Amino acid sequence: MPIVKPFIAGRKFTSTAGAGTGTGATFAIAATAFTDDTGAAATAFPASFSYYNLYINALIQTADTSTATTTTLTIPGGDVLDPATPITVEFVVT
Repeated sequence: MPIVKPFIAGRKFTSTAGAGTGTGATFAIAATAFTDDTGAAATAFPASFSYYNLYINALIQTADTSTATTTTLTIPGGDVLDPATPITVEFVVT
């Protein structure tokens, strides 16, 4: 019996902390403030994904650091970051 590999792909989005709004637990960056892998403005994050990785200043973050929806990436306490800090989120879709 042949082995069939599942489809797996990554979708990366990049922005900066300065694109976020709110303070403390409500700090969030809208999906529309990100650019995608092609450099185009994002309209939404993937609706269905297996998991995502968040990188703040190129350092991977633990799972309890953020939450993601199709429209928003929430980073509690992210308002204390320097506005130029790069934020990258990679969604793994299947």
